[in-house]
Amino acid sequence: MERRKLGRMGPDLPVVGMGTWKVLDVKGPELEGERHRVVQTALEAGIRVFDSSPMYGESERVLGSGLGPRRKDAFVATKIWAKAKGECERQIANALSYYGGRIDLYQVHNLSRIEEVLPRLQELKETGVVRRVGLTHWDPASFDSLALWMRKGNVDAVQLPLNALDRQAEERLLPLAEELGLGVLVMVPLGSGRLLSRPLPPPLERRFRDKGATTLAQALLKWVLSDPRVHVALPATSRPDRAAENAQAGSPPWFDAEDREALSAFLRHPT
Repeated sequence: MERRKLGRMGPDLPVVGMGTWKVLDVKGPELEGERHRVVQTALEAGIRVFDSSPMYGESERVLGSGLGPRRKDAFVATKIWAKAKGECERQIANALSYYGGRIDLYQVHNLSRIEEVLPRLQELKETGVVRRVGLTHWDPASFDSLALWMRKGNVDAVQLPLNALDRQAEERLLPLAEELGLGVLVMVPLGSGRLLSRPLPPPLERRFRDKGATTLAQALLKWVLSDPRVHVALPATSRPDRAAENAQAGSPPWFDAEDREALSAFLRHPT
C-alpha cells in the first residue's frame, strides 16, 4: 500500500511524532523551559508531527511556545474537545493564537459534540486555516461510532489506539481506514509506558537490533510503523533523550510479520 502524506510532514512516511498528553501540561518558567527543550530536541532529531488537545491542560500552549520560530517546521495536529455549546469557538481561537494562525490537522477529540464541531472544522478547512480534518477515539467501546463517522464524515485522518499488546484497532479500524484512504495516527504506541516495564530477552534483543531497534521503546514504535496502513506513531515523553531515541525508530528496516508476532507474544507472556 502506498502511504498518503498528511500534508507537509517531511519527505517520507511513516514517521515518529510526539504526543503531549500529561508531559507538556506544566506551568512556570522552569518546567516550561524543560519541556521546550524536549520539543526542540524532538525537532532536531527529525520529529515533525506534534499532537495536542485542549483536554491536555497547558499542553497546547506549551507546545506552541516550545515550537517558537520553528513552527514552520512542524506539522501540528490538535483537537476540539467541546463539552458545552459554544466552547468550540474559544478553543479554535486559542489554538490559532498558539500555532501561528493555522492548524495542519484539526481533530474532533473522542467524537465530542461531533455534529456541532465537525461542520465547523470543515468550514475552517475551506478557508485554508485548517489543512486537514480528523477524528479520534481511545475507547474500543466507541469504535463502532468512530467507524460510522469515518465513513460519513468526509475526513482526512483518524487517530486511534494501537500497540503490540492492544491490537483491537488493527482488526476493526485499520481495514476501513485503508479502504477510505485515510491517514492513520496512532496514540499510546508504548501503552502509556506500561509496556516498557520488562527488558527484552537476549534473543529478541539481538533480533530487533538487526532491524535498527536497540531499545524496547524503539521496537514497540517499529512494530506500529511497520504496518503499512499506519502513518504516524505518537509516543509522549518529558525527556529530551527519549525524544531523540524515539525519533530513531522512524526509519527502515521495518519489522516483518514474524518480528511483529514475536514482540506481541513476548508482551502477552513475558516470563
